[in-house]
Amino acid sequence: MDVFAGEWLNLLIRWAHMVVAIGWIGTSFYFMALDYTLMKREKMNPGVMGTAWQVHGGGFYHVEKYTVAPATLPEVLHWFKWEAYLTWLTGFGLLVVQYYLHADAFLIDPAVMPLAPWQAIAISIASLAAGWFIYDGLCRSKIGDNTVWLAICVFALILIASVLYTKVFSGRGAFIHVGALVGTIMAVNVFGVIIPGQKKMIAQMIAGEKPDPRYGLVGKQRSTHNNYLTLPVLLMMVSQHYPFLFSHPHSWLIVALIIISGALIRHMLNRVDAGDDWNSYGWTLPLAAMALIGAIYVTAPQSRAVSTAGGAVTDADAQNIVTKHCLMCHARHPSHPAFKEPPKNVSLETVAEMRRYAQQIYMQTVQNRAMPMGNQTGMTDEERDTLGRWINRGK
Repeated sequence: MDVFAGEWLNLLIRWAHMVVAIGWIGTSFYFMALDYTLMKREKMNPGVMGTAWQVHGGGFYHVEKYTVAPATLPEVLHWFKWEAYLTWLTGFGLLVVQYYLHADAFLIDPAVMPLAPWQAIAISIASLAAGWFIYDGLCRSKIGDNTVWLAICVFALILIASVLYTKVFSGRGAFIHVGALVGTIMAVNVFGVIIPGQKKMIAQMIAGEKPDPRYGLVGKQRSTHNNYLTLPVLLMMVSQHYPFLFSHPHSWLIVALIIISGALIRHMLNRVDAGDDWNSYGWTLPLAAMALIGAIYVTAPQSRAVSTAGGAVTDADAQNIVTKHCLMCHARHPSHPAFKEPPKNVSLETVAEMRRYAQQIYMQTVQNRAMPMGNQTGMTDEERDTLGRWINRGK
């Protein structure tokens, strides 16, 4: 595919992904808040568990929620499902366009595991499917009857997947796959559990039977899981712009801290919507803050010792290293098939340009070792050390 066309395809799918994801997240947040604001009133229709009066956009709304289902079906029933389906489809489309079509650059790191592109793609698809089936099995088992134990098991599942991904993919590929795994669980919850359960309840009503409340309870459980996973998965999806996250040797620990912090913040917001007493949930805020501070501490730049041994590093020495390992991407006309223009418009063709971006080079190449992508050019530790000494010389 032409690089220019590929970039536009990437942009359009990413834009669509953002739009539909906003819609999905918005409905999730809204309905969770709606559930918490339902109140019992003196006059309610038969079978109604609670109602809420709301005002928005200059209008008043009166919403009722039935304990199981109304006695008769309305003529028009509004479903909330396509936001979830399209979010996953566009997200998988991004995975294909950026990570599958350019697996050598974004997905594979030969130093981690020397894979052929087809092998990496097969592992990716199989792992997303396996993650869902394991999660679904946990929910359907006896563990699923205990909210705390189920939460612990799902948390452990994501962390185990995080560790395994770091043993297979590049740091960038591993981190995005944790987000893709969580996103897959969330989307299939809607497609494979929540919507089919609602359809079965409707079919029972049409047949003149009493709807089975179990479908509603299971749907609520999965919907709540989605709600609590939303904030962590959002951060994982933007992690690709922040190499200090995915290039960390223990990125699974960062995943753990992100999940803890995001879930606690979501819990706090849910309890605020429910109107609970602050004393019953106020502990979540300092704990979430501690998890965030922990993530910041773990990812803080470590002073990587740069050897001072050897002769002085000349501009020509540094430029030879950059030419060998960086110019395939960071040139005005990149030779790398994934780029038509240098990433972030950073060109390193001259010594002056190298000095201009010296701190970025030091952070991404010497400190984080996130570049070159997937270390496709086989940059050695000695070369990184030499480049670091050249940058330090100019301070």
